[in-house]
Amino acid sequence: MATSSPATNTWIKPKISMPSSREFGHSSNSISLLKNKPNKITCSLQAPPILHFPKQQSSNYQTPKTNTIPTSKPTTKISHPKQENKSSSSSPLNLVQKAAAMALDAVESVLTKHELEHPLPKTADPRVQISGNFAPVPENPVTQSLPVTGKIPKCVNGVYVRNGANPLFEPTAGHHFFDGDGMVHAVQFKNGSASYACRFTETERLVQEKALGRPVFPKAIGELHGHSGIARLMLFYARGVFGLVDHSNGTGVANAGLVYFNNRLLAMSEDDLPYHVRVTANGDLETDGRFDFDGQLKSTMIAHPKLDPVSGELFALSYDVIQKPYLKYFRFSKNGEKSNDVEIPVEDPTMMHDFAITEKFVVIPDQQVVFKMSEMIRGGSPVVYDKNKVSRFGILDKYAKDGSGLKWVEVPDCFCFHLWNAWEEPETDELVVIGSCMTPPDSIFNECDEGLESVLSEIRLNLKTGKSTRKALIQNEEEQVNLEAGMVNRNKLGRKTQYAYLAIAEPWPKVSGFAKVDLFTGEINKFFYGDNKYGGEPLFLPRDPNSKDEDDGYILAFVHDEKEWKSELQIVNAMTLKLEATVKLPSRVPYGFHGTFINAKDLANQA
Repeated sequence: MATSSPATNTWIKPKISMPSSREFGHSSNSISLLKNKPNKITCSLQAPPILHFPKQQSSNYQTPKTNTIPTSKPTTKISHPKQENKSSSSSPLNLVQKAAAMALDAVESVLTKHELEHPLPKTADPRVQISGNFAPVPENPVTQSLPVTGKIPKCVNGVYVRNGANPLFEPTAGHHFFDGDGMVHAVQFKNGSASYACRFTETERLVQEKALGRPVFPKAIGELHGHSGIARLMLFYARGVFGLVDHSNGTGVANAGLVYFNNRLLAMSEDDLPYHVRVTANGDLETDGRFDFDGQLKSTMIAHPKLDPVSGELFALSYDVIQKPYLKYFRFSKNGEKSNDVEIPVEDPTMMHDFAITEKFVVIPDQQVVFKMSEMIRGGSPVVYDKNKVSRFGILDKYAKDGSGLKWVEVPDCFCFHLWNAWEEPETDELVVIGSCMTPPDSIFNECDEGLESVLSEIRLNLKTGKSTRKALIQNEEEQVNLEAGMVNRNKLGRKTQYAYLAIAEPWPKVSGFAKVDLFTGEINKFFYGDNKYGGEPLFLPRDPNSKDEDDGYILAFVHDEKEWKSELQIVNAMTLKLEATVKLPSRVPYGFHGTFINAKDLANQA
């Protein structure tokens, strides 16, 4: 029998109706997996419930009632525990601040009412973006001795942590799934037993909004588009001028990536510095704070830094959407000492979610999705698909002190949201890059009628000729599936790898299973989570770092049963693709983003 600490969190199981045509940004029918031909896919989500978030009172000032998204669908009710207020904004307001707060809140109320007079695009409609198992959950304290079916392998000894977006407050207007507050889910394994906990990452943004009792920080994708987006930015900075909010310590949500580096677990999103999160001895999670590497990091850092498995160094990028330099590259020694920034010259601020490393080089994509703030003045989104731009990959020595040795290789009509690995092939003077090429490139951010296609591809960059080639790795059209979110054996990152483990993103945006792909032959083997079961990113955990077999290990993945409305963690043998164990979880785990595994030895040495 599972035992848990007393919890104040309660929620009601959503009532699920038949899927509607609401999508994450696509407007056609859903597809079936029965014929294994989902080359182009569109999104189909549950009919959206009303999302009742906690009704918290402001500790500083009373706000006028704001409009919420109208709907008549069944409800999901969430109440969050009361937490200690750490925000400096909790001090009493003076008369000028009170007057400013009332005036700015009145303006916001009028703005929100105006926004809701027009239909929201599907990419900004919270009834679409956070419906079904994309909906948020409350924090869950540690639950010990979870029920296990099968046997947990001995090498699974430590903690599996996965990040995700989980908005604390009900959206009052536009909201994209990527806008949610960061929440880390953790399953700790000790001597064949498992525990579970999930906690918000206590970002500066979250702490201040909890103190105010409402969302006040603008949402980068859901709200910042068109004239209303400009108005919301002006409102936010006006609140800063009057001391109602403090944006000097970052505005990020820390909801995307996780990396364990130099004895610290870091939660990241590319709009801020990382946050240091500690795993306690009993498997709980605590936010230590915003982490600037002892004052060395003074800019944002993307959510996918690369940890070199041989040197122990961490390589990273930072991008700025407002001012030059738009893109910078830097690295940290295994002891956390930062290098100088290297400016990467790009003409426009570029969407830079991921990149790759090899033994000698760093590979930096400069692709067709760019930021153009001027588009907001014209009433559009600042995230733009620039069809006139030719995608290219920059190749730079990993230890370069400046950008003079950077070499660009054009890769036309290529947009890889994620790159899974890269390596050098000296015999042909080429770098091989493995990524999932997504079309339309901006389909995640902007509404479109085309079906999303995500093709696992091999891109070859010739260092001698400056030319490139690109091909789909899975040549058999009958076997072609959309592959997104996953990894190779991280002990071989930057080196030639034979296998990649990637989420089968169908029916988009859900994940019905994962694929093990032979990168040499294109052979694909699929593992499906089960009827009515969907998951997310598969994590590969090596059985033995010294094993001669690259695929000697296990796949870990959170899985949700949409019929029973229960969640579990599945552990699958990566060599045989046989289910080894299932850990039944005490509460629902929403679909999320990226994770990592921290072994027991590293856990004991946390900073």
